[in-house]
Amino acid sequence: MAAPKEHRRTALITGATAGIGAAFAERLAADGYDLVLVARDGQRLAVSAADLSERHRIRATALPADLSTDDGCTLVEDRLRATDEPVDLLVNNAGISLHKPFLRSSVAEETRLLRLNVHAVMRLTLAAVAGMTERRHGAVINVSSVAGFGPVMPGSTYSASKAWVTNFSESIAMSVRRFNVRVMALCPGYTRTEFHDRAGIDMSGLPGWLWLRAENVVDAALRDLGRGRLVSVPDWRYKSATFALRHAPRGLINSVTRDTRGRIGRAER
Repeated sequence: MAAPKEHRRTALITGATAGIGAAFAERLAADGYDLVLVARDGQRLAVSAADLSERHRIRATALPADLSTDDGCTLVEDRLRATDEPVDLLVNNAGISLHKPFLRSSVAEETRLLRLNVHAVMRLTLAAVAGMTERRHGAVINVSSVAGFGPVMPGSTYSASKAWVTNFSESIAMSVRRFNVRVMALCPGYTRTEFHDRAGIDMSGLPGWLWLRAENVVDAALRDLGRGRLVSVPDWRYKSATFALRHAPRGLINSVTRDTRGRIGRAER
């Protein structure tokens, strides 16, 4: 009689080639996870997968997909629903911000933001938790942002999209935890990644002490996931900021936000 096939833990990470997504891939590979890496840039994705496989002796598979499209979401959903090689951890990290205020934006640009930041997160989470609840095992980390706790980016819809991700994650977490499945919103503050550069946002005015390292964000996320938290806010600086956004008078928050955004976002004018 053949011995049962050994189950190796598998994590699927979107936006896996840079920033927080790449830091998750590095940490989970070091922890012995096999990886499914998702991003638009197939060539860069293949290089990352080969490098992680060689250095950590795990299996890393590249799955090129544009999650702002139906076809891209369907491709990744199919992998998440596979029963022969189940995914134990989904990290929904892919997301964008638009380097322009709402009044200068277009329906096409705003729709792409919503499809990637909101629609894809919903679809992939649903595809993942369906199997996880049946297996009574699994976890989802949806990368949100401290920005989701208030309108901290006047004229931008990014904060609104992340408010949805946080609220959605908390709600789904409460509905699936009885099946031993965890869902958590990860809400980092400013993190040194390619995110702002890709959006064309000049962050040179932001004080250095506000920046977080992606590796530290991932460490905090996995620690909080293990503790069963529904929302993870890495670093005491951003825990304090989140508390203020939740409890300070709205007029004060709006005043501070306008002043801060004016100094950091000069390039938008």
